[in-house]
Amino acid sequence: MMRTRPLKVALLGCGVVGSEVARIMTTHADDLAARIGAPVELAGVAVRRPSKVREGIDPNLVTTDATALVKRGDIDVVVEVIGGIEPARALITTAFEHGASVVSANKALLAQDGAALHAAAEEHGRDLYYEAAVAGAIPLIRPLRESLAGDKVNRVLGIVNGTTNFILDKMDSTGAGYQEALDEATALGYAEADPTADVEGFDAAAKAAILAGIAFHTRVRLDDVYREGMTEVTAADFASAKEMGCTIKLLAICERAADGGSVTARVHPAMIPLSHPLASVRGAYNAVFVESDASGQLMFYGPGAGGSPTASAVLGDLVAVCRNRLNGATGPGESAYAALPVSPMGDVVTRYHISLDVADKPGVLAQVATVFAEHGVSIDTVRQQGKDGEASLVVVTHRASDASLTGTVAALRKLDTVRGVASIMRVEGE
Repeated sequence: MMRTRPLKVALLGCGVVGSEVARIMTTHADDLAARIGAPVELAGVAVRRPSKVREGIDPNLVTTDATALVKRGDIDVVVEVIGGIEPARALITTAFEHGASVVSANKALLAQDGAALHAAAEEHGRDLYYEAAVAGAIPLIRPLRESLAGDKVNRVLGIVNGTTNFILDKMDSTGAGYQEALDEATALGYAEADPTADVEGFDAAAKAAILAGIAFHTRVRLDDVYREGMTEVTAADFASAKEMGCTIKLLAICERAADGGSVTARVHPAMIPLSHPLASVRGAYNAVFVESDASGQLMFYGPGAGGSPTASAVLGDLVAVCRNRLNGATGPGESAYAALPVSPMGDVVTRYHISLDVADKPGVLAQVATVFAEHGVSIDTVRQQGKDGEASLVVVTHRASDASLTGTVAALRKLDTVRGVASIMRVEGE
């Protein structure tokens, strides 16, 4: 039997995502009510510019006083899609204090203060859901938090930023340089006017922190994630990748150590074999590859951003939270019982592709090989090309720690025969 009294929803933010959430709540009201067991009512919309016309939204619901809206006391669920740290953090905690559960898409806040927000939700017996914070419409948070709750996840490897994937895919498929591909992404609306958060890996790093925390039942903050952007990736890097049967992606990688005693979380560009499922992810799409003991290998794929895809994830959470509300229950909260240490990047072990500019004369290869051996880095393959006294030397290593590779490169720079290090790229996905 359906309850007739509606559940009241406060919407914080009415931009691209928020306006789509409001539209779906209105146009699919009957379906949402049937799925939840009670109607849902948009009780208020907090915005910065109240004079802006918002099609389909009653102007009487619009307010600039978000704090007063979440303090009303009759709000059942607050949907936060304003982003940023403040005032979002204060508004979410205030919502809990005044009896509302929260659905959020705020990856930056969750990566920085997820533990405190979960604690506040638990203290007040409320839900905190955030499927939309990572990979847009792709169901990922709930499968990790619920479907795989009985499994042991060992690795999460993914493309979690559509802007960077569009740029790198364009460089790969057309031979374009970084700036040319970025300009096209901007013209098509895939990149912001200031793309720093995307291309420097900040956005992906926040998502990696959230994924690692859930996957490994360990608190992982944004500061724990190693971050490296993709602005230095060149057409020459793609040419080298193709010679190896690889492409280049900006990856978020969360791993459990082989001995199970620690975890790592990192974001950086990497070569990935064309045979790996992630290599075929094109354009602005996202995909996440999960490896676990019992389930084996799972891949989640779909649109990772945009108003409708992100709103889909928000509405999925809204339905779940409203059902919990009707049943007088709460869903799964934070699971951080494992409390594993987060290892520094220096401990990470992977393969490397190193391109060196060297003198074209006898003995150079022997000198370079000696340096690698002295630092305990085993060489897999070497390719050398020379002309007019100058040469390029491409070395692909077996698996080595980041710290040992860093020492190797520092020693290589001291050799008179090494003119410079053209590029260093990690090789993942094998």
